[in-house]
Amino acid sequence: MKILVINAGSSSLKYQLIDMETEAVMAKGLCERIGIDGHLKHTPLVGGKPVFNEDVPMPTHSEAIAAVIDKLTSAEYGVVGSMKEIDAVGHRVVHGGEKFASSVKIDDEVIAAIEECIPFAPLHNPANITGINACKAVMGDVPMVAVFDTAFHQTMPGKAFMYAIPYEYYSNLKVRRYGFHGTSHRYVSKRAAEMLGKPIEELKLISCHMGNGSSICAIDGGKSRWARAAAISTRASSSSS
Repeated sequence: MKILVINAGSSSLKYQLIDMETEAVMAKGLCERIGIDGHLKHTPLVGGKPVFNEDVPMPTHSEAIAAVIDKLTSAEYGVVGSMKEIDAVGHRVVHGGEKFASSVKIDDEVIAAIEECIPFAPLHNPANITGINACKAVMGDVPMVAVFDTAFHQTMPGKAFMYAIPYEYYSNLKVRRYGFHGTSHRYVSKRAAEMLGKPIEELKLISCHMGNGSSICAIDGGKSRWARAAAISTRASSSSS
């Protein structure tokens, strides 16, 4: 099985094509300046194919997805013979609210739920939806799955996710801590358990995700129990989530 993994931003799109039998990355790339002038860097990692690194017109994410598929399947830069070899698409989605505690197959109901969470992630969820719709337009009925940053943290107890504010803000508006970078925290905690040679169910861990957006998570027995996040900007002070 070959899976195309996509992380769509407001004006960018990162991707990897992974052969799940070997877990090897076959190709990776980045579409930049979508909606402006457009640029694609596509790097094949099998077959000795050259890197493509040129400007490509990308008025919308649909053209970006089409450019990615073109390079993945081309004779000069491609790593698969046709789109038929791509069995599924995985989309990173930032915010799933309280609706999703795991990854889910995408359908109209899931897209509607992601749209409902836009107020919680106004810079990210619209771009994620755009990427999903662009794939639907270009790839047709290929199965797609949404993987949520917030899903891993749905095991936090109320004392960890509730703010010290009137309860109706939570009950009516769902204002609470949700935690972010859950896919990262889940992975590094499992990897740490493997390196320590111990079952993750027996470990209490603190994991840190460091980048322009950073977060910290307390993990007990493989489950998120406490999480905090901060968006770091060079122009403004950080804000926690």
